[in-house]
Amino acid sequence: MTGSGPTAAGRGEADVPRWLTNLAQAAAGMVVPPAMRPPPGGGRPSAVLILLGDGPGGPDLLLVQRSPLLRRHAGQPAFPGGAIDESDGGPVPAALREAAEEAGVDPAGVQVLTVLPELFIPRSGFSVTPVLAWWRRPVPVAPGDPGEITAVARVRVADLADPANRLTARYPSGLAGPAFRVGGMLVWGFTAMIVDRLLAIGGWERPWDAGTAEDLPPEVLRAAAGGPDPVT
Repeated sequence: MTGSGPTAAGRGEADVPRWLTNLAQAAAGMVVPPAMRPPPGGGRPSAVLILLGDGPGGPDLLLVQRSPLLRRHAGQPAFPGGAIDESDGGPVPAALREAAEEAGVDPAGVQVLTVLPELFIPRSGFSVTPVLAWWRRPVPVAPGDPGEITAVARVRVADLADPANRLTARYPSGLAGPAFRVGGMLVWGFTAMIVDRLLAIGGWERPWDAGTAEDLPPEVLRAAAGGPDPVT
C-alpha cells in the first residue's frame, strides 16, 4: 500500500486517521459514471455502509457474504446495506441499521464521515447511497440472520490492493468490471466497482493486469441466478 497508514500512537479513540479524512473528502466528490447516474425520479432508495477500521494488518473494510437463497444479489459479497425504510429517516440511519442487523456492528462505535454520491443500479432499480464511516470502536462481528448473511469479514485494504488478488470479471452480457479474490470470496459487481474507485481515490491502487478478463465462475452465476445481477 502507498500513502500514509493509520497509527495508534498519539491518537484517541474518537480521532479519525488522516488517511481516512483525506479519503472521505475526495470520495464525497467522486464522479459518477453516466451509466450509474440516477434517472429522473430516481429508483428505490437504499443505502450501504462502507465501514473502514484499523485492524491488526492495517486499514480494513467490512464485507458480508449474502446467502444464495436471497431473491436479489444472492451469494454475493457486499457492503452491509439494503432498502431505506420510511422509519429510518434517511440513508445514514438505514446503513447503520442494516450493518447492525446483518453483521452485529454497534452503531455507537461508528463515526459517519461523509455520504457519497447516489448510484443507480439499472437492473435492480435501486438508487444506492454509500455511507463512508470510521469504525472507532470495533466489536466482534458475525452473521445476524444466517438465512440472509452467511459470512462477515474484515478484509485488509492491502489485500484488496494486491495485484495478485485483482482481476477483471466478464459477465454473461459481455460487459466486464473489476473483481477481487480476497478472504475466500470473489468480490464483483457493484461492490467491486466502489472498492476499485476507493483504492484509486485513496492512493492505494497498485499497477495490475486489467487487460485479461475471466468469465464469472459457474458457481457464482448459479448463486446469482435467483435475482437480477447489479451489473449484467
